[in-house]
Amino acid sequence: MSELATTDRAELEARLEQHRVELTGYCYRMLGSAFDADDAVQDTMVRAWRALDRFEGRSALRSWLYRIATNVCFDMLGSRQRRARPMDLGPAGTADMPLDAGLAESAWVGPVPDGRVLPVDGDPADLAAQRDSVRLAFVAALQLLPARQRAVLILREVLQWPAADVAELLGTTVASVNSALQRARATLDERSVTPGEPGPPLDAARQELLRRYVDAFERYDLALLTSVLSEDASWTMPPYQLWLQTHEDICSWMVGPGGGCRGSRLVPVEANASPAFGQYKPSGPGGELEPWSLQVLELSGGKISGITFFLDVGRFFPLFGLPELQVG
Repeated sequence: MSELATTDRAELEARLEQHRVELTGYCYRMLGSAFDADDAVQDTMVRAWRALDRFEGRSALRSWLYRIATNVCFDMLGSRQRRARPMDLGPAGTADMPLDAGLAESAWVGPVPDGRVLPVDGDPADLAAQRDSVRLAFVAALQLLPARQRAVLILREVLQWPAADVAELLGTTVASVNSALQRARATLDERSVTPGEPGPPLDAARQELLRRYVDAFERYDLALLTSVLSEDASWTMPPYQLWLQTHEDICSWMVGPGGGCRGSRLVPVEANASPAFGQYKPSGPGGELEPWSLQVLELSGGKISGITFFLDVGRFFPLFGLPELQVG
């Protein structure tokens, strides 16, 4: 009988829980959804509990849990379409185009709170790689890879597992792992997935950039907003497929279809290792500030290079601990 099988239940649960954050981060990168990742990790814990009598202790508990989590993710991915971002589905539109009917939540790469997927300590270089690998653009690019290539890339390049350990986890050879990694890298290179500028800790220049953005958005100062956006900044609004990419179209949208956002207030949160805000706009009774979107910003070259407005606030505001109403 293994050591784990004879461990006190409370102690075992504590040992399993020690791995929840990193497992959730792994499953989020694999699945592209915070909700799917939570389901996968919960399934992993249940399977681990039920299989204790078959765990012989030849591998570490952490490796064993990753093997179970990988199989859970493979099962989930086998019956689902890949998640994407609006720019993955077609060219940029214009502000005078009507909104489409929108796609189901399962079509989109979704946001995730930093605290659910990122460790709080460790080697700075490893932490930087993990932060960069939960950026929306990177997670969306991962969804292009077949499931096994996806797992290999995450385990080898994000989590820094040796090739031999990955081969053992996947039940394959080191040569097969190296081949899968090369194919995965080639796919990402074709997509021009480059390192971004992850969020906190923010230096003074980035803090000032965000201060100006919040000021511009809350005062609806389009000239100031334009000054903090890069010339090719993307403006996306899942669940809609329509997305914008020029200053002219973004400003036209804000004074046209998006004009109801005038008077909004932004509440900072942490999402995908990037600056993010819960947006409340005056659309409730008597002009009360009600949830409208979860904004996730991307920074590059001293500017804001992209803003994603996740509009499914019924799901995302509770996930990020944001209140139903904002006063003031």
